[in-house]
Amino acid sequence: MTAPGRRSSTFTRLLRHGFTDPSAAERLLDSAELAPVRSDPVLLEALGATADPDLALHGLVRLLEAQPGSTARRELLDTVTAAKPLRDRLLGVLGASAALADHLSRHPSDWHALVMYEPSDLHPGVEEFERGLAEATDPVSLRVAYRRCLLSIAARDVCGTTDVAQTAAELADLATATLRAALAIARAAAPDDSALCRLAVIAMGKCGGHELNYVSDVDVIFVGEAVDGADEGKALRAATKLASHMMRVCSETTVEGSIWPVDANLRPEGRNGPLVRTLSSHLAYYQRWAKTWEFQALLKASPVAGDIELGEEYIDALEPLVWKAAERENFVADVQKMRRRVVENIPVAEIERELKLGPGGLRDVEFAVQLLQLVHGRADASLRSGTTLHALQALAAGGYVGRGDAVQLDEAYRFLRSMEHRIQLYRLRRTHLVPEDEADLRRIGRSLGLRADPVADLNREWKRHTSVVRRLHEKLFYRPLLDAVAQLAPGEARLSPEAARERLVALGYADPAAALRHLEALASGVTRKAAIQRTLLPVLLGWFADSADPDAGLLNFRKVSDALGKTPWYLRLLRDEGAAAENLARVLSAGRLAPDLLMRAPEAVALLGDGDGGGLAPRERAQLEQEILAAVGRADDAVHAVTAARGVRRRELFRTAAADIVGSYGTETQPAEADQGVLVDRIGGAISDLTAVTLAGTLRAVVREGWGDTLPTRFAVIGMGRFGGHELGYGSDADVLFVHEPREGVEERVAAEAANKVVSEMRRLLQIPSADPPLLIDADLRPEGKSGPLVRTVKSYEAYYRRWSLVWESQALLRAEPVAGDDDLGRRFIELIDPLRYPAEGLGDDAVREIRRLKARMESERLPRGADPKLHTKLGPGGLSDVEWTVQLLQLQHGWAEPGLRTTRTRQALAAACAADLISAEDAGTLDEAWVLATRVRNAVMLVRGRAGDTFPSGGRELAAVGRYLGYGPGHVGDMLDDYRRTTRRARTVVDELFYGAGNGRPR
Repeated sequence: MTAPGRRSSTFTRLLRHGFTDPSAAERLLDSAELAPVRSDPVLLEALGATADPDLALHGLVRLLEAQPGSTARRELLDTVTAAKPLRDRLLGVLGASAALADHLSRHPSDWHALVMYEPSDLHPGVEEFERGLAEATDPVSLRVAYRRCLLSIAARDVCGTTDVAQTAAELADLATATLRAALAIARAAAPDDSALCRLAVIAMGKCGGHELNYVSDVDVIFVGEAVDGADEGKALRAATKLASHMMRVCSETTVEGSIWPVDANLRPEGRNGPLVRTLSSHLAYYQRWAKTWEFQALLKASPVAGDIELGEEYIDALEPLVWKAAERENFVADVQKMRRRVVENIPVAEIERELKLGPGGLRDVEFAVQLLQLVHGRADASLRSGTTLHALQALAAGGYVGRGDAVQLDEAYRFLRSMEHRIQLYRLRRTHLVPEDEADLRRIGRSLGLRADPVADLNREWKRHTSVVRRLHEKLFYRPLLDAVAQLAPGEARLSPEAARERLVALGYADPAAALRHLEALASGVTRKAAIQRTLLPVLLGWFADSADPDAGLLNFRKVSDALGKTPWYLRLLRDEGAAAENLARVLSAGRLAPDLLMRAPEAVALLGDGDGGGLAPRERAQLEQEILAAVGRADDAVHAVTAARGVRRRELFRTAAADIVGSYGTETQPAEADQGVLVDRIGGAISDLTAVTLAGTLRAVVREGWGDTLPTRFAVIGMGRFGGHELGYGSDADVLFVHEPREGVEERVAAEAANKVVSEMRRLLQIPSADPPLLIDADLRPEGKSGPLVRTVKSYEAYYRRWSLVWESQALLRAEPVAGDDDLGRRFIELIDPLRYPAEGLGDDAVREIRRLKARMESERLPRGADPKLHTKLGPGGLSDVEWTVQLLQLQHGWAEPGLRTTRTRQALAAACAADLISAEDAGTLDEAWVLATRVRNAVMLVRGRAGDTFPSGGRELAAVGRYLGYGPGHVGDMLDDYRRTTRRARTVVDELFYGAGNGRPR
């Protein structure tokens, strides 16, 4: 007897053998059923070797209790203690699967299925499983027989007799035999239907790929034909009845549970399409309507039941279409987009535990392998396997995947599939979520051989393998492109030039030969630089391929690399800074403007990093002005001073463009900016500030060179139009007015000559041909337009406006804001014009009619010939002009009474009008959306083409690039144009109401 407070020796031994509840285990060992063997050390050792000794012992006691008599119990105990193979198999299953323990307790004689003697019993195939199911004549007996067969598969699995790939193949063979048995039951129930038709069952997914899980939907497609002389319609109806019955036999819940769901949703048209089609109907659908993912799914198609000859005809007919799928437009983008959509649909709370669909999970390996198969299987039949691991081995053997990468992926895939099997085996439930309960994790870890610290070791190994998959997922596709042009170790297979060309074409490269030359120039050789490039390029190629013009991205990258090749920090930045490489790839492949700006000073690449380069956040105006004025102060003359100012402007334009592109595209770690209005305001403000400080620096340089520290006249620059409204785009001119006031004692003539000379010299210096983009100054909004003097005094402006001012000039002055020069003079000019742009009591009826007439005239006369009005961002219906004139009319009418309307910024004025109840929130939102979209399109056109434009590009690649910037994926250009027309059409309806007046009609 054990002394109080002391543990028995049995308790201690149980702890040592891995029991987590030794007290309960002691009670079970003391039960009458185990009395003959309770002291047998062999039994205890065997239980301790299982995944869950407590579970195994409990299952063994239940199985003994279920035996029909003492003789049967004695036979079971004798076999367990004397026959090591049976003991290991039985206890292994009981320690890994509560569901199979339940089955054994209901069918206590089924443990005999684990007594294996014949070699064929060790690796059974479809025929052996068919014999195991042969006596099943109804759904209930089929379930019992299925579980009996499953027992033997699970036993070989948990004991290590078969590896995970063999287990998955056996599960697929058992599913095949089960589908055949279910179809036989359905045929027996409807012999007349069976006589009318030929029915083939095509396995898809993991069953078709010979790599099934313990519990998974079995995906199928049905093909039906009429037997000779039968009516096709009647035959298809009969085939549909048989197919439906077969599915129910497998899927429905009975007293013995269900087997697994049979899912036919991969068929043409999915659940909306007919369950059974003829072969010709299948073929017609795939030739005309099928999407890329449907061809990807057909990779695993395999005839398994019913009329196998018909099934083979189906495969032969569709196989050529499968291997042409990679020729489809946007093929790679479609496959990758589908993968992203799968990840996005995972609940946030589950994504870190999702073994199959999560990042670094099983699906990443499967998608990557299938993508490579579809690209290269056209020319290499050795790749046409539906089994993931077989296909991966073939890809490595052919040089399509690096051998080292293939080995790592094979190991990761096997580990993750083993985890999946153990998770499902426990309850025989369909799940891919790693459990959170420590007991579950302990059982899974021990079942995989992790005995020291099962939970910690399991989590570590799981994370390590998912990390490998994440790292290799993209690299798997792009790395061999480099191996095709690099020096490889002797005996290492490489991607052939033709295979490399196929892969580049599939990625969207229009000139694969040129792309291979660029890769060779960048990555060949044994230098450290080439080695770093070989590390970077696989990922960069993927980012380039995500753009509308991968060729331009790769070419631009080569140019930048050539220019900075000897700079020690360049490749180190791309390798070590998390964001720099992806940001650079986005910028280089998004269009012409940003790369052109970068090529003029490639060291600006440093801005793309996370570190001391300053990042892509726009700089404050005061900082920029301080930098430019300091550079001007250091220069020897005005030419060098303005050159320095223009250099700063070019660098900051690149920063702004790069931030715009990255914010619009998004990155792997940062999604695209959701609020496009924020992007528009940020870009417009940054470019307007940059233009203002460039003018300030140029003004300082001109004055210093011509007059020293003091100009004979005070001088100010007034921003107008988009410049004054802080809404400049990349291609905008600087609309300005110039105002001066002679200093005390200076003749007006001398002051005017000085002011005009300043303007002339500023315009000349800012347009001198150089590596930096010119800044064009437009003063056409001045009084009398091009016929009037470039510069006026405040008194001259006052006299003109008092006597001659027209309503359009008051409208133009709504955007006036001092941007450079004498602050006091600028402030006084604003005080002068405020009564003009915010007239007391608003506009009279005549003035309103005049504005409407001018607007209608502009629409009819200024729209370029041949342009589609509905797609013209400035003058088209619902475009920039419509929104701005509507807002400005509200400012002219109500600005005197509503302080919020006294702003030069369109969106601020619109928000103020809404706050003052001058426009409904719905209408304000409609106008704002249209204005932001039109502005974004103009910015996109400049970024893509490198020159300004008010309409969408006509070229396919340029149009696609604009779409990509606006958030439209490959193949959705039509959606982009439709959305633009819809948005601006709604805005035009509001404009007609607010600007032209409801019921008054528009001037013609």
